Amino acid sequence: MKVGIINVTGYSGMELARILHRHPDVDLVSVTGRSAAGQKLAEALPHLAELDLTIKNDLDSSVDLVFSSLPQVASAEACVPLVRGGIKVIDISADFRLHSAELYQQWYKAEHPAPDLLKSSVYGLSELDRDGVMAATLIANPGCYPEAALLALAPVVRAGLIEPDIIIDAKSGVSGAGRSPSMVTHFSEINENIFAYSVDGHRHLPEIVQELARMREGFQPSVIFTPHLIPMRRGILDSCYARFTPGAFASTAQATESIRELYNEFYKDETFVQVVSSPPQTKQTWGNNNCLIYPTVDPYTGGLKVFSVLDNLVKGAAGQAVQNMNLMSGFPENAGLEQLTIYP
Repeated sequence: MKVGIINVTGYSGMELARILHRHPDVDLVSVTGRSAAGQKLAEALPHLAELDLTIKNDLDSSVDLVFSSLPQVASAEACVPLVRGGIKVIDISADFRLHSAELYQQWYKAEHPAPDLLKSSVYGLSELDRDGVMAATLIANPGCYPEAALLALAPVVRAGLIEPDIIIDAKSGVSGAGRSPSMVTHFSEINENIFAYSVDGHRHLPEIVQELARMREGFQPSVIFTPHLIPMRRGILDSCYARFTPGAFASTAQATESIRELYNEFYKDETFVQVVSSPPQTKQTWGNNNCLIYPTVDPYTGGLKVFSVLDNLVKGAAGQAVQNMNLMSGFPENAGLEQLTIYP
């Protein structure tokens, strides 16, 4: 199958190229880049020197599927004509994740160029909507923070075991901010430093709320979501907190045992989601497509605590996009994604 990447010079785009290079069923035939057009890929990104491609302004080959790793707003403008032309598209930006054009305009301060596609796009979290992904022509790849949180909370939300008030304390490596330089990602600013940001409302919040609400009819989540930037290159850690519904369990001990059983059963057949026996670490997912989840019950309050980690550039972006492509194309879901963690 022939594929193209729009904006290969961004972190997600170059990670896509790295993964697709070893995919057994894919031929990467065209890549674009806004600032590096005309350069050989090996010149702009030496670590991808094995790919004999030239970065162009626009896709210049016939393709069956396109990945877009442009920033939001710009990505929609690039994707709409492709979708209208019958080409399958996986958008890594946020441009097709929200199903409401009004909500999109509120959070992204732009009018969506194709509101009808918001209704038909499929939120590409494979583990929670595999049938939808398989039938899709336009995939909205999840955000990295939401993906970790949704996988952490899906078992208890679908089982009706938690109250709608949820707290998500999230932390990200600096690559999550993208490749464009800024003061807050300058080495001297971020090194040996940690801070919360977007405390009055992060753009991933409506995405989280929307997808939690879709998990169970009548569930109306009220989410406090606070992201933090930490001085490392890759990784997402979401710490999720919730109260159990009254009468869900007779005791804390019963809750602890039952929750572990629930999560193990829910994800028992999943290749890329693993329920682990101790709080996971971000380095345990460095460079691979895994999400590690540790659910537990607080022994003092009886509340639920779920810790979820993933690599924001792989499972949180490019790896999830390739997983979605595999499902859309009838390939084995793990094709091109079977790599061990890079450690340390």
